[in-house]
Amino acid sequence: MTGVNEIRSAFLDYFNKNGHEVVESGPLVPRNDPTLMFANAGMNQFKNVFTGLEKRDYSRAVTSQKCVRAGGKHNDLDNVGYTARHHTFFEMLGNFSFGDYFKELAIELAWTLVTKEFGLSKDRLLVTVYAEDDQAFDLWKKIAGLSEDRIIRIATSDNFWSMGDTGPCGPCSEIFYDHGDHIWGGPPGSPEEDGDRFIEIWNLVFMQYEQTEAERLDLPRPSIDTGMGIERIAAVMQGVHNNYDIDLFKALISASENATGVDAEGAALASHRVIADHLRSSSFLIADGVLPSNEGRGYVLRRIMRRGMRHAHLLGAADPLMHKLVPALVREMGRAYPELVRAEDLIAETLKLEETRFRKTLERGLGLLDGATADLSAGGQLDGETAFKLYDTYGFPLDLTQDALRARDISVDVDGFGAAMERQKAEARAAWSGSGGAATETVWFALKEKHGATDFLGYETETAEGVVAGLVADDAETDGLAAGQSGFVILNQTPFYGESGGQVGDTGLMIAPGVRVKVTNTQKKADGLFVHSVTVEEGELKAGLALELKVDHARRTAIRSNHSATHLVHEALREVLGTHVAQKGSLVSPERLRFDFSHQKPMDDAELATVETFANEIILQNAPVETRLMAVDDAIEAGAMALFGEKYGEEVRVVSMGTALHGDKAGKPYSLELCGGTHVRRTGDIGLVKIVSEGAVAAGVRRVEALTGSEARAYLDAQDKRMRDIAGLLKTGADEAPARIAQLVEERKRLEKELADARKKLAMGGGEAGAAPVKEVGGFKVMARTVEGINPKDLKGMADEAKAQLGSGVVVLINVAEDGKAAIVTAVTKDLTDKVSAVDLVRIGSEALGGRGGGGRPDMAQAGGPDGAKADAAVSAIEAHLGGL
Repeated sequence: MTGVNEIRSAFLDYFNKNGHEVVESGPLVPRNDPTLMFANAGMNQFKNVFTGLEKRDYSRAVTSQKCVRAGGKHNDLDNVGYTARHHTFFEMLGNFSFGDYFKELAIELAWTLVTKEFGLSKDRLLVTVYAEDDQAFDLWKKIAGLSEDRIIRIATSDNFWSMGDTGPCGPCSEIFYDHGDHIWGGPPGSPEEDGDRFIEIWNLVFMQYEQTEAERLDLPRPSIDTGMGIERIAAVMQGVHNNYDIDLFKALISASENATGVDAEGAALASHRVIADHLRSSSFLIADGVLPSNEGRGYVLRRIMRRGMRHAHLLGAADPLMHKLVPALVREMGRAYPELVRAEDLIAETLKLEETRFRKTLERGLGLLDGATADLSAGGQLDGETAFKLYDTYGFPLDLTQDALRARDISVDVDGFGAAMERQKAEARAAWSGSGGAATETVWFALKEKHGATDFLGYETETAEGVVAGLVADDAETDGLAAGQSGFVILNQTPFYGESGGQVGDTGLMIAPGVRVKVTNTQKKADGLFVHSVTVEEGELKAGLALELKVDHARRTAIRSNHSATHLVHEALREVLGTHVAQKGSLVSPERLRFDFSHQKPMDDAELATVETFANEIILQNAPVETRLMAVDDAIEAGAMALFGEKYGEEVRVVSMGTALHGDKAGKPYSLELCGGTHVRRTGDIGLVKIVSEGAVAAGVRRVEALTGSEARAYLDAQDKRMRDIAGLLKTGADEAPARIAQLVEERKRLEKELADARKKLAMGGGEAGAAPVKEVGGFKVMARTVEGINPKDLKGMADEAKAQLGSGVVVLINVAEDGKAAIVTAVTKDLTDKVSAVDLVRIGSEALGGRGGGGRPDMAQAGGPDGAKADAAVSAIEAHLGGL
């Protein structure tokens, strides 16, 4: 049992057998400690448990925690590859007691593990205790049987741990391993303690006090926090002194040797070690949701990646190298950390993309650097202005410049570099202020300059902690927001998604002791600043306050479903209607999705049904939704669709869903889009998609609206209930209801026709014996009649029938509707049109009915009027006109 994987398993199993809950490693981006850039100790994920803010259903735990130290306070980046034990990524084995056991059992468990389970010789071990911790001193004598000269009292803070200026704290006890007198160095506390002979392999923290601003108090429930670096203990157990000689690193370095064809010896040894270490940290950071950028955590990742890539260049690698080593890392660590397996493709593509771009930067920058330092010799210094020009104009980072000059013993004027950087920022601020931007936008720009971009954690989590970086109210920065006030909050990191790409912003809560803040919206400002619209419900919100952040889970879940469904509907529309379909706008809300697209005509029912079917086929695949980072040109060349109206940088997130089932794309990714939004984990999480409307919004632009998940089910349930209600009224089954309704409609049409015919006959006097009366007026035979309940469209037909009855004469028909309005038709037989015009007659009648005008032909004309009560007057007016001819 000497391999890294065996050691890890043995550690976890040992403590599990001793009543400890095996807890998965927390993510590298801490969710509950916004003061940390990356997790750097095993206790990070248990911080709130130790302080009493969080309760768990176990009081003992054991973990193997992923850690990164490459930015901020804990930064080992520059030493990696040149020393025996510095790493950017390492694993911390640890056991924890939350008010359960304390010093005695902690020491007993530790000693039994290292001497019996791990088999280390007692003669090679010694321990340190805090100088004032007599209890720990006595326990080591009792349990381990160590002589007093091998229990070293340390009076400094090296053996007293604290979480901060206030909070839990306590003495430490460290276990050291003696690598032998052939290595220079002395035991801890001696003048030679900085040597490499005695190496700390385990630190036991006895958390027994709480430090307040005024005094140090005993904790009511003392706790235990330990940390053992797996790389160090593996070196001890494998009989090597250098961590890079353990089995894990040997495998990664071997992969690097095979890929480059350069043996790991001489000057190349440090480069292979840097590549192996940086491969681990880069891969684990990408797997935990960090992607390279020029801000915050993404910038640290980019520095790590590019430093490794720089050493690949030094080894003479002609093509991008690091992505080729990912399978070796997954083989070594994928079983213990399955997130590596899940993210293998994303890791490889991200590394390849970054190295491809970086090689262009490197080639250009090294050439300029060689020219700028040609006259400098060992001990010289490159001026800060030149270093900044390399960074600002050619994208050559400061740390890379320093690393490139290190072999020549040339330094860089860092202060001058910083001054040039600040001068550029001041010029940018002045340019912004003079651009005519709105006052509020100036505020966001200033806050972005002051605090940097917000780290977005929301791809991986909906809960986290963040520190208030800035507050805005009434278009100006403010010191605080009191209960009842509304304003805007800027945090150093957030899980709240900022409105963009059609997806609405997140809502939720921000909480601290005595403080409760409602988040009503989140937006993006100033290229990377997340602005939270808030109302303080309790307490006071101030800069520097650490807050627990909770995205509204149910709302975010619905938004994710609708966003992923939008992608599927988009592709289904292209599949059904043609590739001319392009997105023209969208809205992704919790309730529904809205998608605007280019298409020249309405969709019929069959097309809509097919779109639904194709989208739901992919949903039923329950395929994982995969996200990759790609160069925007490469993504589009690979077939990814860009979203309408979005601006993209050189690197983009590409979201892939499902496998196509039809046509030329069968067997290939179904939906492939550039998208920065949040999505479901698997397509099956959408549930189903139901299109509820389709219509036009502009010339050549159509809109579909659809529902997913519970909203779609509720819609379909309501539709089903309506159908069952209809079937009940028809006294038939739901399946037969449509046919029964069609039958009733036809029957109604027939009855309406029969009724109309009967009314027409009745209106004209019932036909034969009761025909409408005819009288002589001015030598013309006139048939005039006022009717009710007749469809105005039927009046012309009735007039034609009346003319046929007359043979020669004039017909006047006036229909009075239920609302009191009247329609009038006048007709003149052909033999009389040279003497009298139907148009003249209808205008006379219309004026009598309160209307104006009317029109038609000499033999038939129609008009209307608002006052049907004057129908008789209208007939009289027409007759008077005829009598005067």
